[in-house]
Order: sequence, then structure tokens, then C-alpha cells
Amino acid sequence: MPIQVFIAAIAVSASIPILWWSLASNRTRSKPLNPSQPSSGNVSNTRQLMLESGAGQRVVLPAVKALGATLLRVSPVGWADSLRRRLVLGGSQVDNYALERLFAAKFALGALGFLLGLFLLSDASSLRRFLLGTVLAVVGFMIPDAIAANRGRKRQEQIEREMPDTLDQVTMSVEAGIGFEAALARTARTGDGPLAAEINRTLREIQLGIPRDDALRKMADRTDVSDLDSFVLAVVQSEEYGIPIGKVLRVQSDELRDKRRQRAEERALKIPVLLIFPLVFCIFPAMFIVLLGPAAISIMGTL
Repeated sequence: MPIQVFIAAIAVSASIPILWWSLASNRTRSKPLNPSQPSSGNVSNTRQLMLESGAGQRVVLPAVKALGATLLRVSPVGWADSLRRRLVLGGSQVDNYALERLFAAKFALGALGFLLGLFLLSDASSLRRFLLGTVLAVVGFMIPDAIAANRGRKRQEQIEREMPDTLDQVTMSVEAGIGFEAALARTARTGDGPLAAEINRTLREIQLGIPRDDALRKMADRTDVSDLDSFVLAVVQSEEYGIPIGKVLRVQSDELRDKRRQRAEERALKIPVLLIFPLVFCIFPAMFIVLLGPAAISIMGTL
């Protein structure tokens, strides 16, 4: 093994526990300053407060933020909007700092993949090492995108599963004489999934003065579930045309139950097709070996 590769491996191995210690180390936090109390000589100044914080807050986080901000400025606008949309679908409170961290993670994983490709084929030619490093860099660069997309997809599927039961609760509450917003609040208190979180966020926006129609539209924009879009559109139209909200919710509830039954039937019809591949490639070969193996051995012994 070349001495350069050996030294690099030792450096990487030593840097991992040091980085972990610097990020996970617990420092004693000073008590918050109280303006009502008179200042004394033992009050820590700003420099002392900064030094008492961990190395992650003093060094790593500012460096990550600066790197992500630089990458965010030079990246195409459409690409940044696409990443922002994935973060929104995943339930993140998206701001510039969230995008900066995502861009920094993409760059760090891409650089790590490129260096790993160079070290894996240290004895190969420069072209093969460069090609492997490029492939691993692309894979590492796309890993955060895949994680964000997978998180958003699972969250949207969970919202879709929770929609029928949630709408049933809202419908029953409204038909019992409770107001629409109170019914939403009551339903959100009994739930703990992403749909309940979105409803709570919508109710907070309404309390801050945002019109109810706009708050509901924003909730639909933060998700990618067609059932929720239909529900929001029906509620908005009922207010515009003066249709009783109870009747609209009952129609929507019945429709969502029908859709859920249709989706269950569709999944059930797909099961025989999905079972073909394990039957052909896993179960049938084992059965053929058990059933025809002894006969084949006997025939070979006879011949």
C-alpha cells in the first residue's frame, strides 16, 4: 500500500472521533442575563459566552452556513425551487438556512465520494480512479435529494391515509353544531400525524389574521395530495356560493371513503402480479430441485 494512502487513512480515521467530540461535547451554558438585576463583575461578556458554546456552534455551523449560502447563490433558480418544494413536502420549515444546509450536505457528500473513489483504486490508472471518483461524487451529491424525496413521498402517503378519518371527524363535529374552525381544532387535538400538524399550522395562521380561504389554500399548496386539494376547493366554494358547510363535508366524506375502498381494491388486484416474480425466481426453483433432484440423481446413476 502506498504511504500516501496509509497516511490519508490514518488522518480520516483520527478526524472522525475528533469531529464527533467537537459536535457532541456538552459545555456549561451560562444563565441568561436578566436586565432587572444589577450587573456584577462576574457577568460573562459576549466573548466568554461564545467561548463557552460548543465547537459545532462556533466553527462548524458558520462554515456550513457560509458554504451553503455560496452554493445557493451560484445554483440555478429552478433547481433551488425544486429542492425547496421537496423540503416543504417533507414537512420542513423551509427558509434559506435549510436550503443552505442541504446544499452544503450535497457538496460535502460529493467531495467525500470523489476522494473515496480516488483512494479505493490507488493502484489503478489515473483514468479509472477519476471515473470511479466521478461516479461516487455524483452518487453522494444526489443522496440528499433522494432522502428528501423519499421523506416527502412517505409524508404525502400518510396524509392521504389520514384524510378519510379526519374528514369524518370534522363532518360529525360540524353536524353536531360545532363551527368549522372549532371542528378542525378538535380533530387536530386528537391526531398526531402530519395532517394534524398541517391543520394546527392553518389554524395558527387564521388566528394571526390570514383569511380562512387563503390559509386553507396555503395548506393545500404545502402538500401534494389530491384529496386534500378537493376538500379545500369544496370548502372555499361553499363559502363563495353560500352552500351549507355540513352538506359539503358529508359529500366529501362519502367520496373519500369510496376512493379509499377503490385504492384498497386496486392494491389487492396488484398482488397476484407482484407474486409472479418471487414464485418464478425463488419458490419454483426450490420446488423443482426437491421434486426432480432425486429422480435426476437416480437417472444419472443408472446411466
